[in-house]
Amino acid sequence: MIEVKLVRAGIGEAEKLWNMQIIAFQDLYDRYQDTKTSPATESVDNITVRFHQPFTYYYFITAEDITVGVIRVADHHENGVPKKISPIFILPEYRNRGLAQRAIQLAEEKHGCSGWELSTILQEKGNCHLYEKMGYYRTGQMEKINEKMTLVFYKKD
Repeated sequence: MIEVKLVRAGIGEAEKLWNMQIIAFQDLYDRYQDTKTSPATESVDNITVRFHQPFTYYYFITAEDITVGVIRVADHHENGVPKKISPIFILPEYRNRGLAQRAIQLAEEKHGCSGWELSTILQEKGNCHLYEKMGYYRTGQMEKINEKMTLVFYKKD
């Protein structure tokens, strides 16, 4: 079994994280041409701003001590304020090995197993399957981004 860990990222690693994010989301950007919400088009400044938010936790996802992806958790540590995963990604060469699933489990262990929200691309059936398999359910809320792409929203109580 592959050992997966979450390693808290620091502000000095914002550019590394940003470069990984562009690589990880480029194929989705190419497919859906989503200039509005795609992490592939986000600036490094946006990531730096999030690092300064007291409720943001960026973690590098490592597998056997190799950095394979990132998960950002927004956790306000307040009752009634849902925790959010946004974004999570695995670099292309490490996908389909259960690493995102394990990273979400680890994030839930660190931040609590309930009270989560996230969104994903409706047309990406693999992503929807992953979240549903992990106990997330569709809220019924959807947001059409463009003719090719719709976001679907999930919760885990």
